[in-house]
Amino acid sequence: MKTGVIGLGTMGGYMALNFYYTEFLHMIWNRSPARIGPVAAKTGAKIAESPAQLASECELIVLSVSRDKDVLEMIRNIATAIKPDSVVVDTSTVSADTAREASAILKGKEAHFLDCPVSGGVEGAKNGTLAVMAGGDEKILERVKPVLSAIAANIAYIGPTGSGQACKAVNQLMAAGINQAVTEALLFGQTMGLDMHRVVDIVSTGAAGNWFLDHRGKTMLADDYTPGFKLALHHKDLSICQAMLKNVSENSLPILEMTLLHYQRLMDQGFGDEDISALFRLKKEQFNQKK
Repeated sequence: MKTGVIGLGTMGGYMALNFYYTEFLHMIWNRSPARIGPVAAKTGAKIAESPAQLASECELIVLSVSRDKDVLEMIRNIATAIKPDSVVVDTSTVSADTAREASAILKGKEAHFLDCPVSGGVEGAKNGTLAVMAGGDEKILERVKPVLSAIAANIAYIGPTGSGQACKAVNQLMAAGINQAVTEALLFGQTMGLDMHRVVDIVSTGAAGNWFLDHRGKTMLADDYTPGFKLALHHKDLSICQAMLKNVSENSLPILEMTLLHYQRLMDQGFGDEDISALFRLKKEQFNQKK
């Protein structure tokens, strides 16, 4: 399938490279021209003049943008030129309502839409080992799986349109809880005067072990918050979780509310572009204020 990628940020850029390595990549487009050159130079992919041109030449269009309004803007552009029976796969993290609206727009053009948010961070995108949570028509997913396997180690069908985004909301909320637990526990260990590198090594092999501790434990102890997943983007995702919950329940979730508050404080201090492990900064700051 001729595949086009719209959105060549950190995640989308690596996805495009993996589609190229598996000989599926045909065309690329990005709002900011500066990100196009490096990908085009490495892959030789055609550079589209617009999302509409890309859609007119590709059977599979993969989106990787940041926000709901960006997804809908791209979908409306794509819809002006997309060919019947083409497939749009949106790997962005947006609301389930946005996924359903995008699907409705493309259905009017006899094209298909799959909401396929991903998890695995920059490392997963680079290594082609992302987890894909798919919503939409399962038969259409089966059709494009061979292509999506270029970027993902696991592709799971979750349910009708919007289900992929709802599943990603679960993932993002769980990631918030893990971030809270790991950063707080490491601060506790430091306060106990422990050799924290040894602590990370042994704890990661037991029942409390997790991906975040393995990949971010020692970097945050060294005050290195090079982004794998930007804090401001996780804040955006958790805001989506909050809005989705309000649509169905009057209840609140303590971890969700606390993490939104903590992230906002860090963003106000200018740390929004750092990795989500920068929450460790705030834990240390709060602890020192209370001593």
